[in-house]
Amino acid sequence: MNILFILENYYPHLGGVEVLFRNLCEGLADLGHNISIVTHRIKGTKEFEIINKVNVYRVNCMHSRYFFTFLAIPKVFKLAKECDMIHTTTFNGAFPAWFVSKLLRKKCIININEVWVGRWTKITEMNWLNAKIHEILEKMIYLLNFDRYVAISKATQKQLLDIGVDKNKIDVIYCGVDYKHWNPKLYKNIKKKLGLEDNFVYLFSGRPGVSKGLEYLIKAVPLISSKIPNSKLLAIVSKDKAYKKRLDHILRLIKQLKIEDKVIIHDPVQYKELPNYIKSADCVVVPSLAEGFGFAAAEACAMNIPVVASDTTSLPEVVSGKYVLVKPKDEKSIAEGVIDIFNGKYNKTKLRLFKKEDFIKKHLDLYKNMLR
Repeated sequence: MNILFILENYYPHLGGVEVLFRNLCEGLADLGHNISIVTHRIKGTKEFEIINKVNVYRVNCMHSRYFFTFLAIPKVFKLAKECDMIHTTTFNGAFPAWFVSKLLRKKCIININEVWVGRWTKITEMNWLNAKIHEILEKMIYLLNFDRYVAISKATQKQLLDIGVDKNKIDVIYCGVDYKHWNPKLYKNIKKKLGLEDNFVYLFSGRPGVSKGLEYLIKAVPLISSKIPNSKLLAIVSKDKAYKKRLDHILRLIKQLKIEDKVIIHDPVQYKELPNYIKSADCVVVPSLAEGFGFAAAEACAMNIPVVASDTTSLPEVVSGKYVLVKPKDEKSIAEGVIDIFNGKYNKTKLRLFKKEDFIKKHLDLYKNMLR
């Protein structure tokens, strides 16, 4: 099959959505399918390159992903003439994918990771007007008539049903986790290298954006330290300039709480190195306010590390093994969760697997059924 993906961001841009589509595109390419991607060009990347058998076309958008919505249309139209299927996701790739699919009468699928309608002011730091504009734009995407909607969890499926998407058009396909990469036997405990061999280490990894809930974990640090004096939070935080304001807020909060000696803000680490840090943690904390899937939780579970996760959206579906669920936006509950892990009090279940192979096969089956 010849499948065209329209994605506002793709590798080397990093995030959960990018991991999802890189796994899917490269997996399909490995099976012999012709995979092309149209994405927005970020600084330091080429207009065209082949990455692990995947054709990646990048559109110059004056360094703004918002312009991608319209500037991508010519390239999408040209490539879509030869494709069997168009696949996209929210937000800025949705319209050019839908528009060209209608012009050329091609089938078009959209992945929905999270529905943010009604939550823009709660899980972003946008002002009221900006949040309202983004909410209107998101609602417009759901007014478009896509052939299928792929929800990455049952929580996302429910969100789609709540806003009126036809249940007969929704497929739930969980994200695929690369268990070969997240195999604890392949990695070393680097606590000593980090100077933390005498500490109980609880780890956070991700963006400092509002939806990730890092500030509530920071507020929980004094409570955790009062019960576990030798504990330290190791926070591996993105320093992308898009999150500078939020990171500055986190750093000010650490100073205000006088917990500089209890928190380590670590620079981002390469994907291939991250498992060493996960393995060195006594527990991983995922204090998100909302998640479409929750790679951080699933990957920590794969590494057999206890997880403290917010009891919200998709996270209860994803966590397994050794874990504790806590209230989101509640530093006391988060602290109690970490303390429970320290004391060996946690749920213990069979590891739930989200195999990358199953994830790719289910998409492939969906494509075949649609083309029939």
